[in-house]
Amino acid sequence: MDVEKIIVRMKNQPNAICPADAEKVLEAYGYTFDRQKGSHRIYVNKEYKETLSIPYKNPIKAFYVKEILKRINR
Repeated sequence: MDVEKIIVRMKNQPNAICPADAEKVLEAYGYTFDRQKGSHRIYVNKEYKETLSIPYKNPIKAFYVKEILKRINR
């Protein structure tokens, strides 16, 4: 699925996002997968020097989806 379509779906249905879609959006906005600790994946954005921890279970909770949207809408 296209990244822009995923973002629209994230805004309209934040409770229905799978980890793979969230990963596509993060990578499109400069985040890279750094490591996995248990069930959480850690993504790093070197430009803004920040990290983001996302649980890798389906579906992702709305809190995490809103956090992703907040970080990509700079």
